[in-house]
Amino acid sequence: MRTLQFREAVCEAMSEEMRRDETIYLMGEEVAEYNGAYKASKGMLDEFGPERVIDTPISELGFSGIAVGSAMNGNRPIVEFMTFNFALVGIDQIINNAAKMRQMSGGQFNIPIVFRGPTGSAGQLGATHSQAFESWYANCPGLKVVVPSDPKDAKGLLKAAIRDDDPVIFMESEQMYGDKGEIPDGDYTIPLGVAEVKREGKDVTIVSFGKIIKEAYKAAEELEKEGISCEIIDLRTVRPMDHDTILKSVKKTNRLVILEEAWPFGNAATEITYQVQSQAFDYLDAPIIKINTADTPAPYSPVLLAEWLPNHEDVIKAVKKVLYK
Repeated sequence: MRTLQFREAVCEAMSEEMRRDETIYLMGEEVAEYNGAYKASKGMLDEFGPERVIDTPISELGFSGIAVGSAMNGNRPIVEFMTFNFALVGIDQIINNAAKMRQMSGGQFNIPIVFRGPTGSAGQLGATHSQAFESWYANCPGLKVVVPSDPKDAKGLLKAAIRDDDPVIFMESEQMYGDKGEIPDGDYTIPLGVAEVKREGKDVTIVSFGKIIKEAYKAAEELEKEGISCEIIDLRTVRPMDHDTILKSVKKTNRLVILEEAWPFGNAATEITYQVQSQAFDYLDAPIIKINTADTPAPYSPVLLAEWLPNHEDVIKAVKKVLYK
């Protein structure tokens, strides 16, 4: 085992895959000369050269379209967005071409692309730079959506995403790039579509993913002092979603709280709620509670932002509510 930062795990995953397969390349704004906006591609230009680590103009629609055409011709692009807020400029290529080309071509074209970059809020960046679009992309057939929460998962899931023959939306966080964690030595992958029980418990199931799951860990530590045992599931992949792991846990704990950094209307937590009530209703001893951001654009004010974003105290209140405490 080795200790790496999240950004180093991302860089190592891309570099290992590019050494393995010459059809893989990285493109995006500042990925080459600047070593990546968040230094997630540090040293890659020196190793692979400007034909495989490519700085692009500020034109997400343009280089997303180039990636789709390149994938149709046998390459496996990795496209970095400086933030997924900017991916909205290129969403036509992602939704209308990358996601649909395999079906519309009758299976003649696979589109093995990874679109990766930061998602969600990252402090005082304002409303248009603090948006979580996981559920947006997960709503589209043809896309897989991955949101790792630690360096080990980041490396293993990214390697699996790069090897996948379908387009994968791989979402990170500016606020996780400096996080450190142990990762296994050697070549390893983590299969897409498989959640992980990060903490065993018996009283309540908490499902979360991405950086906001840290608030679930904080809540579980506090609740343990009061004799409340929380089981925490890291979804890791939003689509395809691992319903079985969630259902198995709910059938054990009989209670469910879902923590997600997203607006409350029609998100991943909504889908989880539907699946659990339709497949495990008789096991529930309390209504499901989902915790989301406030139903407004993200505020710039630090005081308002703290109120807008879910935190561990919100999780503690929700857990006690489903336990009728």
